[in-house]
Amino acid sequence: MQLMRIGAPGAEKPVVRVDDTTYVDVSDLVGDFDSAYFADGHDRLREAVDERIAAGDTRSFAGERVGAPFARPHQILCIGLNYRDHAAETGQAVPEEPILFTKSPNSLVGPGDPIRQPRGSTKLDWEVELGIVIGSRTSYLDSPADAASVIAGYVLVNDVSERAFQTERGGQWSKGKSAETFNPAGPWLVTPDEIKDVQDLNMWLDVNGVRRQTGNTRTMVFDPFTIVHYLSQFLVLEPGDLIDTGTPPGVGMGMRPPVWLQPGDMVELGIEGLGAQRCEILAAR
Repeated sequence: MQLMRIGAPGAEKPVVRVDDTTYVDVSDLVGDFDSAYFADGHDRLREAVDERIAAGDTRSFAGERVGAPFARPHQILCIGLNYRDHAAETGQAVPEEPILFTKSPNSLVGPGDPIRQPRGSTKLDWEVELGIVIGSRTSYLDSPADAASVIAGYVLVNDVSERAFQTERGGQWSKGKSAETFNPAGPWLVTPDEIKDVQDLNMWLDVNGVRRQTGNTRTMVFDPFTIVHYLSQFLVLEPGDLIDTGTPPGVGMGMRPPVWLQPGDMVELGIEGLGAQRCEILAAR
């Protein structure tokens, strides 16, 4: 299934995407795509959606705003330098273990919502990433193979970063990662059964129509299952938690000279099977 939430901010309703033009409204079956839903699992909803599609009970998209495909998570966890060529462009060593940092959960926004440049920002950057959404309360997994059973789905995310805040303000990465609007997600969350090989997905990002990032998840240092297993050794993962898994090369910080986002810029990005985003940069308010 491809889970979506459509409607005004704070009033989104849960739907299941059928194709580019139609969806099944499941707001009478599911309060929201939140921790309670993910803990219960997809099976009952999948059966109901199949019945409604067979009965022709679908609706047409009509220009509604698309929100993040899941409600605000308990936590957003992020993996840094998880592509070898991205580590090289930043002049840093390939990590021996996953580098963990966090983003504020209230940085989550929809795939077409504007990205707001924070006050004092001078080095605003982009990062197309694969996101993992957790489906079960999880700790101390025995192996990476066990991680597959606790993943609710995958989602396109942009790990927006303010590099001056990240690297020049005391070494705390989260300060450069957690501003409002710094985690556009969606347009849909894809359940694992619809992804043929999560370790072989093409990904891209454009700024103002110029291709900046091109990559594939097969070049990750740590694959999604290894990441989930690893994190479970240190903290409890809750249903609905989001994990951003790192970005391929082509970020603004890695260019010579560096290139930074400015108000009015348009950032477009996508991952194979997970849809695309289009977000405008707005000035600080």
